[in-house]
Amino acid sequence: MFNTNGAVESVDKEGTGISRSDFLMKTALIAASVPAVALTWGILSGAHDYHLRRVRLVIRNLPKAFQGMTIGQISDIHTGSFFNRTAVKGGVEMLLREKADMVFFTGDLVNDRAEEVKDYIDIFDKIRAPLGVYSTLGNHDYGAYKGWASPQAKRKNLDAVIHAHKLLGYELLQDQNRTITLNGEKLAIIGVHNISAKESIFYGNGDLAKAKKGTEDAPVKLLLSHDPTHWDKEVNSGFTDIDVMFSGHTHGTQFGVTIGGECYSPAQLSYEQWAGLYQKGAQQLYVNRGFGYLGYPGRVGMPPEITIFELSGS
Repeated sequence: MFNTNGAVESVDKEGTGISRSDFLMKTALIAASVPAVALTWGILSGAHDYHLRRVRLVIRNLPKAFQGMTIGQISDIHTGSFFNRTAVKGGVEMLLREKADMVFFTGDLVNDRAEEVKDYIDIFDKIRAPLGVYSTLGNHDYGAYKGWASPQAKRKNLDAVIHAHKLLGYELLQDQNRTITLNGEKLAIIGVHNISAKESIFYGNGDLAKAKKGTEDAPVKLLLSHDPTHWDKEVNSGFTDIDVMFSGHTHGTQFGVTIGGECYSPAQLSYEQWAGLYQKGAQQLYVNRGFGYLGYPGRVGMPPEITIFELSGS
């Protein structure tokens, strides 16, 4: 079941930030190098140019039973933006070929309306894993950016989004946790409602203390939390027993450029952690670049991502 065949792996290590002057200079280079033809290419080719990223996660206190376990992650599906079912199906099949032991989906199933997902249920419900598929909600899933006729209509839409996770066969964690037990050893999976340090409408949605209640005896805790700003907001300050947090949200702004082997993106203007793997002390955060797209229907230099993690003890 576990992938222990010594497959080649790569770990993304973006810097945590650059100076304002350096960023502005690199942004100017980006603007000069991306004419309209590149943006057109980003729609026709880049939107569904799925990239598989392999990341080795070294985790302290990882029980022997989970050594070599693989986890797949996708995020930010945004079904309301899709225009090519065949390409989307190909991305899902790419994930399935990896035969991950578990799969995490870290939010934003829709742009606003639950009905957006109906034409893609039969594609995304194919995602299965021996130890389960676990999910959480993203900021767009709450319908907060759309005007609704009433609070009841907004709540009905959210209920339909939640039901869609059930139809997909995903175990949606809403300030909840699940414990995986193998050979008597435990690993906890925790999921929260969206928590953001930037958007006040989501500031208090999730409750991490509630979500992790009952996981005290699990030596390893993995957190699904859509917005990476949650990590600095409270995870690495008040909840230091969280080993790894899995996020999405930024999309890497769907635009980037690689200079001298380093990737730069406008996302760096807004997020300290915007794509790839980060570490502070013994805690780690991974920010997935997203499976879908929003607004601009394409990607340039920031391809959609499927991540495969292999767990390793320290």
